[in-house]
Amino acid sequence: MPAPEPARDNADELTIKAVSDPSDLRLAQRIFDEVWPPSGGEGTQIQSNLMRALVHSGGYVSVAWIGEMPVGAALAVVGRHRDPASGKWHTHLHSHMAGVLDGYRDRRIGTALKMHQRWWALESGIDTVVWTFDPLVRRNAWLNIINLGVDVEGYEPDFYGEMNDGINSGDRTDRVFAWWRLESPQAIAASVGETAPLDAVHMVSEGRDVITIATPEDIVEIRMTDTNQALQWRMQMRGEFTEAYGNGYRVIGIDAQGSYVLEGARNDG
Repeated sequence: MPAPEPARDNADELTIKAVSDPSDLRLAQRIFDEVWPPSGGEGTQIQSNLMRALVHSGGYVSVAWIGEMPVGAALAVVGRHRDPASGKWHTHLHSHMAGVLDGYRDRRIGTALKMHQRWWALESGIDTVVWTFDPLVRRNAWLNIINLGVDVEGYEPDFYGEMNDGINSGDRTDRVFAWWRLESPQAIAASVGETAPLDAVHMVSEGRDVITIATPEDIVEIRMTDTNQALQWRMQMRGEFTEAYGNGYRVIGIDAQGSYVLEGARNDG
């Protein structure tokens, strides 16, 4: 059964809706360009006319307002992947961009945007949403794993190549994939606030084959103040994830310090 539409947050007058009108799409465009400012202040992340075509062909654009102020937006396109078990093609929603304006962050608006996206996908007969995120950004890892209940899969070095926006410019674009299986137990638990960080130390004491991969407190700040340190973090994490995945570990959660918790594949002989 599709999830109910997320309720309006009356306390903050937060309203989120899917949009298709060109004027609303231009609002989304301005939000994306403010969250990811083009290098040199010129150009745009995505043209509003392209968003219009994506929506017309079945895609998703939403805008979040607090009162009359647009404060966040999300963009997703319909995609396909081949199910590794059955070999059949499966339709999913690829969430390409979701951002909240500076000054309105840490108010769970990003979570609300994603929950609206979840509702929209289920209403549209789509049970999986996929996106990439920078594994070094702790707040995004927390949002995705704790607030949303995604599975973290894969590690792609320099997935997008060079990017010239104000956040990613000068850094490698290593990414992991969030697979949000909307009707999975962890996604349903997250939708009602029942997910929590893991205690890796306790899990090891119980005999489980668990390791952790640390994240910096704020990689965005480090990028702006110490590019060498940012690169060290990047290459350290790349090496740790590559080795862990190569040895059969998978991400099962995140701990209270913001480190990824990975567990080895069981071998019961």
